[in-house]
Amino acid sequence: MKPNVWVIDDDPSIRWVLEKALSEADMDVRAFESAEDLRRALAHERPDLVISDVRMPGEDGFALLRRIREQEPGLPVILTTAYSDMDAAVSAFEEGAFEYLPKPFDVAEAVSLARHAIAQAPAAESAGEESEERPEIIGEAPAMQGVFRIIGRLVSSEANVLITGESGTGKELVARALHRHSPRAQGPFVALNTAAVPAELLESELFGHERGAFTGAVERRIGRFEEAEGGTLFLDEIGDMPAELQTRLLRVLAEGEFQRVGGRQLLKADVRVIAATHQDLPRLIEDGRFREDLYHRLNVVPLHLPALRERREDVPRLARHFLQEVAEELNLQPKQLAPETLELLQGSEWPGNVRELENLCRRLTLMAPGATIYPDDLPEAYRGPIAAAASDDWQGALAAWTRRALQAGETEVGDRAQADLERVLIREALAHTGGHRQRAAALLGWGRNTLTRKIKELDI
Repeated sequence: MKPNVWVIDDDPSIRWVLEKALSEADMDVRAFESAEDLRRALAHERPDLVISDVRMPGEDGFALLRRIREQEPGLPVILTTAYSDMDAAVSAFEEGAFEYLPKPFDVAEAVSLARHAIAQAPAAESAGEESEERPEIIGEAPAMQGVFRIIGRLVSSEANVLITGESGTGKELVARALHRHSPRAQGPFVALNTAAVPAELLESELFGHERGAFTGAVERRIGRFEEAEGGTLFLDEIGDMPAELQTRLLRVLAEGEFQRVGGRQLLKADVRVIAATHQDLPRLIEDGRFREDLYHRLNVVPLHLPALRERREDVPRLARHFLQEVAEELNLQPKQLAPETLELLQGSEWPGNVRELENLCRRLTLMAPGATIYPDDLPEAYRGPIAAAASDDWQGALAAWTRRALQAGETEVGDRAQADLERVLIREALAHTGGHRQRAAALLGWGRNTLTRKIKELDI
């Protein structure tokens, strides 16, 4: 018999695409517009797979998933959504989804996942409640969706994780998310930047010391391993750890025991270790600066965070998030970014990654004079040749912007794009002519009256 797949989405185009692709893959497909329609059908028959959108009028995909888990715990469910963030991905796996598929998805991938889900038909478990907080980590780019999937798949795991990525990509944020969505969530989360502690003090910092263990040790001190008992220990910049401490750390990970400095008592280390580094550990191993056996102990689950320049489509949402966050912190009205400003920010190389963007948003909140942030409000580094070169493909940028607007269901897209385009042209022409309107109008191919009218209409 052909497998029976039920598809639910309030978007008829999505239903049509999935219905056609799955039917061509030799599956019987039934489409629904709402969760209520599907639940009524589920009372009388059972499909082999449900593919459901998350955000729909009425009951959403998460609520539907929970109902299915109660009624048919072995029925696999794949969730799809155009509104992708880490909390949504993790919630999908915690609620028992077979897979979480961000839109726009590859149709071939959707068909492959459907076959895989039907073949495995796992019994999912329900765990946790949806978070009502803001997303811990923001990211709609494919590279970040991969990160969210790994975090989601680790919700029931205590495996050691090695997080790699450039400085400022949010490694500690991800480590905290891994802890929060783990069986150790009720235990402590203890973080230590190993590069920030002098080498001669790092051993005591990690393992603690007994009174009199060394000069200045006037009392017993508890180390980070003991502080993290039953929880998670996050070791940042692990690549900077001295060789002798690498050996001690390896022994703790291998044997689950350690001693305080100057002590003889063996202490148990019931701790999950998450390590992070911006360095190339395999290269350090080749150079003899990092132990290969320690690397393999830490790198049970590798998780790489992309640089911000590798996920430029996330810059607008991140920037709006930081502007809102800073405004609330300072009790101010949040500032808005003009479209041309966003274009420049998306074109930046961001060597400091998300941390750099956050700091820039704080600076702009304090220093930009108006409610809207224009390119002239940006520091010179973000208006320089690098940003300009990156934004030379204005047609490609416009195409990407149009796709995002249409996918988000926005209307009057053409009118807004034309108005924004004219604002950019007028501002740049006036800047070029030092504010001389007649020369600016001539450069744009308009009459002076046309330019004056547009300046008034566009509130420039």
